[in-house]
Amino acid sequence: MNAGEGAEQSEHAAENPPVRRLSAWDGDELRDLAAAYETPLYVMDLGRVRENCQRLRAAFPDADVRYAAKAHTGRAVLEAVREAGLGIECASAGEVERAFAAGAAGKEVQYTAVNPPDRDLDVVVDRWLSEPELTVTVGARDTVDRLRERGFDGRLCVRVNPGVGAGHHEKVTTGGHAKFGVPSSEAEAVVRDARDDFDVVGIHAHAGSGISGDDLSTHREVVRRMGDLARDVAAHVDLEFVDVGGGFGVPYREEEPPLDLSAVAEATREALGEVDAQLAVEPGRYVVADAGVVLTTVNTVKASGEYETVVGIDAGMTTLLRPAMYDAYHAIRNLSAGDDRSAIPVTVAGPICETSDVLCEHRPLAAPTRGDVLAVGNAGAYGYEMASTYNSRPRPAEVVLDPEPRLTRRRESLAALTELEQ
Repeated sequence: MNAGEGAEQSEHAAENPPVRRLSAWDGDELRDLAAAYETPLYVMDLGRVRENCQRLRAAFPDADVRYAAKAHTGRAVLEAVREAGLGIECASAGEVERAFAAGAAGKEVQYTAVNPPDRDLDVVVDRWLSEPELTVTVGARDTVDRLRERGFDGRLCVRVNPGVGAGHHEKVTTGGHAKFGVPSSEAEAVVRDARDDFDVVGIHAHAGSGISGDDLSTHREVVRRMGDLARDVAAHVDLEFVDVGGGFGVPYREEEPPLDLSAVAEATREALGEVDAQLAVEPGRYVVADAGVVLTTVNTVKASGEYETVVGIDAGMTTLLRPAMYDAYHAIRNLSAGDDRSAIPVTVAGPICETSDVLCEHRPLAAPTRGDVLAVGNAGAYGYEMASTYNSRPRPAEVVLDPEPRLTRRRESLAALTELEQ
């Protein structure tokens, strides 16, 4: 990237707020989308996706910025990410295939294997034959051996377990969990053993997902350890990059400040130190979280005790799993309520036969009535990706704004739920 491009990106990023709150979405437009496409409905703003990518590239101008596809794998999103100049980091063979379907070249794709099934390795190695610049990241000696058995001798990256981790929930704190990566004490030996059979191009670590300013010290420590390792392995291989993962958080609560991305970038560079390799980062959530909302319709309003109103909606944990799985907070807005409706404490609950199928409890919301349309914010990351057909409920439709709305995923039909059965 030349100086002109960097200045243009910095100026453009500065024009856009570092986080898009639910209140900033056009309520009239969202209601029109709900009427046109029905609910539950995912809405993704590709303009916002591009803005977030530009902000990342401005903060990390000398780094290889790769989008962690697991946050949202929709083709329109992957195409927007590529157009913005980001590579794509994939956690499965399916994500690899999605990346190529979105037009990615091999040099733009990195497959990060975590205990990969044989079927995944077969697909990825077969794809590598036609895309030799594809990079495969391994987190176990077994995976290295299995790649040898398949004749793979291409670009290899070694994932390291740094021994420390962070994130918004213990279930996504990957850095300190034994599942992820080669133990740091063995990493240099794995690199040395692999160098004769593979083109060892990088080392990789990841602290966790949803890292906020409070977690910066842990992120900094992970990066520092990776810098030390890079300098150690320099005696064995010429590394092309040091990948320190992503996990950059976004503020889900209205009162939380946005992540100071410039401070994160500066802390990352300082912690890494002088290495003869390019820094690589893998943001996912930061790219798409505030670019997406879920629209849902109120179908039931009932009093439940003296101080509580239960609001039933047509979206549930099969539509947006994060509240049930992580006790995650998502802002909710009543798009149908005018200024004449005051807020009342409500519990917003879905149609799934589980006590955990609630989006919020005892939260003030403009008094809902049957037929109102609600918007659920920050749903772009790990929203549609974690949608399921539990209770035999079809998955929702998805629309993108680009800038005009277009349908990118049809609503799943009841017939589709059984079409694979024999």
